[in-house]
Amino acid sequence: MTEKQLIDKERFADIEYNLAVIRERIARAAQQSGRSAEAVRLMAVTKTVAPEYINHAISCGIDLIGENKVQEYLGKKPFLTECEAHLIGHLQTNKVRQIVGEVSMIQSVDSVKLAAEIGKRSLMAGITTDVLAEINVGGEESKSGIEWDSAEEIIAEISEIKGIKLCGLMAIPPICENSAEVRAFFSKMNRLFVDIRAKKLDNTDISILSMGMSSDYEEAVLEGSTLVRVGSSIFGRRIY
Repeated sequence: MTEKQLIDKERFADIEYNLAVIRERIARAAQQSGRSAEAVRLMAVTKTVAPEYINHAISCGIDLIGENKVQEYLGKKPFLTECEAHLIGHLQTNKVRQIVGEVSMIQSVDSVKLAAEIGKRSLMAGITTDVLAEINVGGEESKSGIEWDSAEEIIAEISEIKGIKLCGLMAIPPICENSAEVRAFFSKMNRLFVDIRAKKLDNTDISILSMGMSSDYEEAVLEGSTLVRVGSSIFGRRIY
């Protein structure tokens, strides 16, 4: 047995253990928020992760993966076990034609312009693409996302674009010093989610609130997240 095989098997075991811990924590947080564990979906974020480890996670019950970059996902896709996939990273309009039809959802729609391009390419392909509106909940200049003050107006515009279906919201809060701070951002997002859902906009199915990553997924679940995006806590530290 080679050293590489030993390392691989150790990492497979780590993935199994990590998933068990994460699922237990999600279930506990969901229960504390008055929901069942089934109300929260676990996405495995696969940035920099090789296909064999992704496939092992899928064999352990992962049914949703998220990739940040178009080219990285397209390069891996032929080697992956069949699994639902979302694009979660920033998407440039000139990359839209490459990814439409390749993933079941684009979570990172941060402008009307991008939404329009996705809609246009989807209509050309004869499909409807599910999307989430990414909100810059912390107002950070370094992050993409729809500005908070114009969120409701922009979301209404996006909902009218043919070729896409708006299914909810996504956010990445600022780095916070403590749990209370990050929960405040998640709570703010949940209130917007509830408000948008109540509007019953045409051409929408507002059912997904995507928030929470490796460092804060429990806080996100406590504040109403329906989908958490977890990478390093499943696969270990990223190797670039």
